[in-house]
Amino acid sequence: MRGFITDPTGRAGLRLSVDLPEPTPKPNEALVEVRAYAVNNDETTLIARRPDGWRPGQDAAGVVVRAAADGSGPAPGARVACYLDQEGWAERVAVPTHCVAELDDAVSFEQAAALPIAGLTALRALRVGGAVLGRQVLVTGATGGVGQFAVQLAVAAGATVTALVSGPERIEDARALGAHRVVTSLDDATLGPFHLVLEGVGGDVLAAAVRHVVPGGYVAWYGNPGRRTTEISIADFYAQGWNAHIVGFISPHPEQTKGEDLAILAALVADGRLTTPRIGLVLDWERTPEVFEQMAARAFRGKAVLTLASKPTSVR
Repeated sequence: MRGFITDPTGRAGLRLSVDLPEPTPKPNEALVEVRAYAVNNDETTLIARRPDGWRPGQDAAGVVVRAAADGSGPAPGARVACYLDQEGWAERVAVPTHCVAELDDAVSFEQAAALPIAGLTALRALRVGGAVLGRQVLVTGATGGVGQFAVQLAVAAGATVTALVSGPERIEDARALGAHRVVTSLDDATLGPFHLVLEGVGGDVLAAAVRHVVPGGYVAWYGNPGRRTTEISIADFYAQGWNAHIVGFISPHPEQTKGEDLAILAALVADGRLTTPRIGLVLDWERTPEVFEQMAARAFRGKAVLTLASKPTSVR
């Protein structure tokens, strides 16, 4: 079987191996033939941390070719999205059935591959604030991978959504997602106050966001703090966010409901209430290393999706 492994001598730290062992599914795992997968920004870090023989790949979509032996999960032939820990950049992968969601025919493999990590992060972070109907919600990094989902889901939940974007060129994109107000800075006393902040930027933005939170409000912080220094003081809460909560949000928890939540997102995409993040690059999967070079050069905006052609699969 073919699939990518990390190799410090390879292009972008990767090598396409042609002799990987076929997956051996556990009783609760389905065997999935991968048709598309997406690359996440943080996978650059993972590849650097695990540089010799590790098999990357978290967001994937494909077709079940062997159902789980314990009877759980989709039947053979089902089209599915998968939230993986690793090994998704390969022709086939064994996936725990609680990490898969069956897809409606209206959802393409490319769309489905863009759903898992970004979509679940947004969905689960939104739940931190409980019911948001009629409440004000701030989404930072609103046109990023997670932010695009967060804006749409918060609007769908009945919130009044303010979107923070990095510059004027992104304002119309945020409005198209349904944001009620779009700003390029939080240095405005008229903003909010917000019942919930979905924070994907970190740095000074986090502290500024706290200053706009209602007393007892919530900040779900999922931005990567390794990219920029973040400093926050108790004084930032004095503005109005007394007793507010900052949740260091880790989206894979809880583990057992990943598939359920992925199914919610897939259904919203199928009926048109949710659009997946902009797919800025689609390549044949053998060109995966090229994606990281284009990402470093900022040669495209949006998600990168790699596709695998369908081939007859012999399953023993």
